[in-house]
Amino acid sequence: MRGYLPRVCFVSRSRSAIWLVIAAIVSVQGGAAFAKSLFGQIDPTAMVWLRLAASALILVVIVRPRLAGRTRHDWLVAAAYAVTLVLMNWAIYQSFARIPLGLAVTIEFLGPLAVAVAMSRGWREVLLALLAGAGVVLLGFSPTQVDWVGVAYALLAGVGWAGYIVVGPWLGRAWKGLDGLAVASVMGTAALAVPAVLLGGSALVSRHILVAGAAVGLLSSVIPYSLELQALRTLPRRVFSILMSLEPAVAAGAALLLLGERLSVVDMVAMACVIAASVGVTGATAPKPD
Repeated sequence: MRGYLPRVCFVSRSRSAIWLVIAAIVSVQGGAAFAKSLFGQIDPTAMVWLRLAASALILVVIVRPRLAGRTRHDWLVAAAYAVTLVLMNWAIYQSFARIPLGLAVTIEFLGPLAVAVAMSRGWREVLLALLAGAGVVLLGFSPTQVDWVGVAYALLAGVGWAGYIVVGPWLGRAWKGLDGLAVASVMGTAALAVPAVLLGGSALVSRHILVAGAAVGLLSSVIPYSLELQALRTLPRRVFSILMSLEPAVAAGAALLLLGERLSVVDMVAMACVIAASVGVTGATAPKPD
């Protein structure tokens, strides 16, 4: 009985963290589909900036991050996290503008899958990674024309996503609560401000676009990143990476419901390859029960 209570508490925390990640996935993909519906009215870069600016403003007002007494290490971690946020979000929005949402997220998912494979050992994980790669190659045989620039942007977003998974726990340990997320969001907003204003133009003073940008910021940044940061405090990074296997399917569902985007059979097979690879890596790396 001595070791039973700690074990129960650990399992309870893990289950709670898993539900936090699932809620974050639904929120971010719903926000992504809504954002894409506005691309005819505003440039994707400007929309990303509005998303970051809205989330930064909301977080600063609510969290009121403590800045005094911060070390050089704390600021560097926040800056690194800001880089991953900007890269991941800017690149995936450029991809959304060119290819279907579900496909973009499927390709982007190679980033967290690579993190999971890198943290595992054995040939099984390598073979599963090749399965995921084969799924992406299948896109070249899709009956619908593939925009390879959009594919390249999705891959770049995957690099940012992998960095986000690696840096996230560092931020959670260096900054209390959501202080680090608020500071990183402000940094990212400042970094993207000039190109966003130049590309956004008059759309950035439209009340309709500003309200939509605030909504996207809540759905795609404030809610999911807050939930994920909390989850990453107790959830192993490789388990977090595997839970992300839901992302492509949720993205495709959101795109179908909100945008009317339909995937071909080949596209769905490609997505299934990536999801199957992630699930396989989960089984290979998950700790065995005692």
